[in-house]
Amino acid sequence: MTRLLLVEDDSAIAEPLSRALDREGYSVVRASRGIDALTIAATEGHIDFVILDLGLPDIDGLEVCRRLRKGGLEAPVLILTARADEVDAVVGLDAGADDYVTKPFRLGELQARIRALLRRTQVVEDTSASTYDINGVSLDPSARRVYVDDEELSLSAKEFDLLAVLMREAGSVVTRDDLMREVWGAEWWGSTKTLDMHISWLRRKLGDDATSPRRITTVRGVGFRFEDTDAH
Repeated sequence: MTRLLLVEDDSAIAEPLSRALDREGYSVVRASRGIDALTIAATEGHIDFVILDLGLPDIDGLEVCRRLRKGGLEAPVLILTARADEVDAVVGLDAGADDYVTKPFRLGELQARIRALLRRTQVVEDTSASTYDINGVSLDPSARRVYVDDEELSLSAKEFDLLAVLMREAGSVVTRDDLMREVWGAEWWGSTKTLDMHISWLRRKLGDDATSPRRITTVRGVGFRFEDTDAH
């Protein structure tokens, strides 16, 4: 059974949502404060999914998300926010969230987002057997480790997933929309600004010159390509 952590301090939202998720077959654990969510994640075993409100009474939801990721949580994180402007959405995703839903939301939409993120996670797990060794970069999906010229890199979860998709399709262009769907969720519909930021960070960690990259090339108006120097 999928174990879901619901972090929401408004009982008028949390109680009916918890009941609906329980009817859908999820095992729901609730927290009304950020500190409680962090404690649950650290001490109460495996969490498969997190629904996280931004407006918590003690710790801002974005900071909770950052701490969860820093603590090693790899489960999808879906943010609930009343702050619908693009800046907050981008910041939320860069904090380690996978998607967001704005309040007020329809229950059907929220459930669809959860299913989409869980499907994407399952696909990543099912295809994690291959190891890629291309253009001086070695990536092991099952161990989630990356080496450049035999030196291990420290990548965020999103940076790793982004690099894995690009290396899987090495030599071919991956469109911006496809990258957003695969890395940030099948239901993604917003700005791709966060993608550009992650590409920039990834290039820097790979040692790529932004003005003349030799590993991740921008195909203007389309997307990005991981260069396969061994391809014929």
